[in-house]
Amino acid sequence: MSETTMTIREMCEAFDVTPRTLRFYESKELLSPIRQGQKRLFTRRDRARLTLILRGKRFGFTLEELRQLLDLYDRRDQQHAQIAATFEVAQARLAAMEAERDKLDAAISDLREQLAMGAQLLAALREPKKAAG
Repeated sequence: MSETTMTIREMCEAFDVTPRTLRFYESKELLSPIRQGQKRLFTRRDRARLTLILRGKRFGFTLEELRQLLDLYDRRDQQHAQIAATFEVAQARLAAMEAERDKLDAAISDLREQLAMGAQLLAALREPKKAAG
């Protein structure tokens, strides 16, 4: 491996992704590896972008949001626009995730109550059989 570039296999191993994933991100213009015939060489920039893509995916960002945020990096304004936009998108995503969690917590609580009632019902239905036996 070169200090400045990585092959597709090295990228897959380093980031635990498939070659198909890397080619997909390349087709969406999120990554821009150097092409040498059929060979792809990924630069430090590609590695940094992939790190951000994978983190953003984990947080639920869309690929379009990620593309827009990554494109802001190239504005050469000391990343101010990128950081500000990322902060705004991240705040919105956090609020959405917290709302999803609240709904899920309520559903879990309701299901637990239903299961407790079901367990009581099953226990009550089993008791007459014990008394008759």
